[in-house]
Parts: sequence; structure tokens; C-alpha cells
Amino acid sequence: MSQVQKLAWDDTVLPFQLDKSDIRGRVARLDGVLDGILKQHDYPAPVEALVAEMALLTAMIGQTIKLRWKLSLQVQSNGPVRMIATDYFGPTDEGERAKIRAYASFDADRIDPDQPPFEQLGEGYFAVLIDQGKGTAPYQGITPIAGGSLSACAESYFAQSEQLPTRFAMAFGRSSEPGVPEHWRAGGVMLQHMPKASPFVAQDGGSGDQGLLRPEDIVLDDGDGENWNRVNFHLDTVDALELIGPSVAPSDLLVRLFHEEAPRVFDVQPVTFGCTCSRERVQQTLSIYSSRDIEKMTTEDGQVTADCQFCGAHYVMDPSEVGMHAVQNDG
Repeated sequence: MSQVQKLAWDDTVLPFQLDKSDIRGRVARLDGVLDGILKQHDYPAPVEALVAEMALLTAMIGQTIKLRWKLSLQVQSNGPVRMIATDYFGPTDEGERAKIRAYASFDADRIDPDQPPFEQLGEGYFAVLIDQGKGTAPYQGITPIAGGSLSACAESYFAQSEQLPTRFAMAFGRSSEPGVPEHWRAGGVMLQHMPKASPFVAQDGGSGDQGLLRPEDIVLDDGDGENWNRVNFHLDTVDALELIGPSVAPSDLLVRLFHEEAPRVFDVQPVTFGCTCSRERVQQTLSIYSSRDIEKMTTEDGQVTADCQFCGAHYVMDPSEVGMHAVQNDG
């Protein structure tokens, strides 16, 4: 397979449906997107891995939102990694690329490189936020950090908040293909039972950490339960190289895993690294501060500066351009 063919599926999300099982899903491959996210920061290896996992989750979950909507995933914890934030911006028009951005904040002196990445998180929560645009109230759902991985947190969120059995199989890491500079790659499969199943939720708490619901705790009727278990059995046979690629196309992977389920694919959604920060947005953010606050922010050079945590953009403004007084003057 040529290098061009190998890269054809990079930075894409392929939605599919298993018609015989009433299950939908997505296959995602991230390459340049991760490089765009991670090269902005000098993260320790455990933090890089957490950001990569979060970005992959964001790509697969985000593909379900509508045009021009925004999906955000956030982790807040009292551990060495204090926060991870990701955004997925739905394309403005059909056929355009979706945009993903991500960053993490952490205490460098508390990071233990000998511990698994998930162990760098302490107690806290995993949150899903959906912003449908002006005139609407954003939706937010949260679940405790538990289960041993960010993907397990996402599965618990869907079980707890949406009552939808959901599974993820994911792989990510540094790729060292011959003739190609070392870089991050990630790939995953997301499975989700169709909402019309209307599952009955177990009433005595879940089997997950802290009594959280897991996908298997959502009781389906005999036929749906059998289908779900069978499809998950096949998903468990996938290996990391199949998920990450680049030699196995997502469509071929679906046939290999689920050929008996009559997989049907839909239009692929390309994704790219992208940030929505701008000088105007920074000015809007600073508009809540009084003249006295702005004075405290002003440097010895007589400037107000701000940096975007997502893309590293550096903004320099005159104090007269920001703060409440600037808004009043514009009015």
C-alpha cells in the first residue's frame, strides 16, 4: 500500500451502523491533529498520553453533534494533572472539516513518570458540555473520575446520564514508521446502542468504581442484550495496530470485526487542529474587568498581554482597548 493510501484515513472519523444489531459507532484516526495539539506545549509523557486519549474521545463523541455546535470535554482533578480541556467545533457546512483543540494544566513537580498516566489524576470529575449556539442554554453532564481510564469515565457518563450502553476501544502513542519522523498517532472504535432500545437501568447501583453504572449494568431485553454482548466480544479481538493503522483502513477493520452484523458506513468526517481564539474574543473576555483591574494587568511597558492556552497565540493590547471602560466607549 502506498504512503498516500496509508494516510488517506488520517484525521478522520467514519460513522457506521450495524444493521443486524441496532448498534451505531465511529472509527477515528488522528495523526496531524495530535501533532497540532501537542506541539504547542512541552508536556511530560504521562500528560501527553492523557491529552491524546481525551482528544480521541472528543473526536468520536463530537462527530454526533450537529453543524455549528460545540462539544467540550473537561476533566478537573486534585491530582498532579489538574485539568484537561478539549473542544470539538462542528463544521459550519456539510463536507467541511471539524476542528479540535485541547490543553492540560498540571503541577510539574508532582508528576511521577513511573506511574501510569491515569494515576496522575486524583479525585474529581469528567464533564461533557454541548453548546448549541446563541439563544440556547448549554447542556452539561458530569461523572466522577473513576474506572482506570478516561474512556471508562466516558462510558460511565453515557450509562449514568444518557442511559446508553457505550464502549470504546482505543490505542495511542508515538509512531516510528520507517522513513517517517516519530509522531503521535491515535485510533479508536466507539460502539453505542441505538437510543430506541429504552434500556432498563439497574436500581441497586452500578458495578463500576464508586458504584457507577457501567454499560453492562444497563439491562436490555434478551435480543438486544445478546446482540450487544456479541458485538462487544468481536470488539475485544481488535489489536492496537489495527486501531492506529496506518495499514488497515477503517472500512476494512469494520468488515474484519463485524462482517456478520452487516456494517453500513456513512460519509467520513475529516477533522483538523483548530482554535477559535482571536483578538476580539480576548477583548470580550477582559471586558468584565474594571479600570483598576486592567491597571494591575498592565506591564511595565504599558501593555496588556494574554496567551491562548490552546494554541499558544500571544496577544498584546493597549489598556484602553480592554476592560469595562472599553466596552462603554464602544457603546
